[in-house]
Amino acid sequence: MCHVLGGLFDLPHAQTHAVVLPHVLALNAPHTPEAERRIASALTAHTAVEGLAALYARLDAPTALRDCGMPEDGIAEAVEPILAAVSSSAPALTRDSLTALLRAAWTGESPR
Repeated sequence: MCHVLGGLFDLPHAQTHAVVLPHVLALNAPHTPEAERRIASALTAHTAVEGLAALYARLDAPTALRDCGMPEDGIAEAVEPILAAVSSSAPALTRDSLTALLRAAWTGESPR
């Protein structure tokens, strides 16, 4: 997902991953409860997303794709290339869920 975004919009690699990671974790958590539990435990938090939010606050990490240089109309532009590139093992990723994920990541809203 991040490689597609970086390639389409010339976004900074690490910052793009930092922004997208919490959203991907939130999307996949219901499908991978053991992994989610282990990540939350490693971050000493109730959930992986909460742990990342606390870490990001301490590090002043980026939380919005718009702040990384992605244009808002890039949300719609990125959906099909991302769907073509991601693994078929991502059962929660649909056109609608990806669009919502990208919108949330673009605005910087909390992952859900």
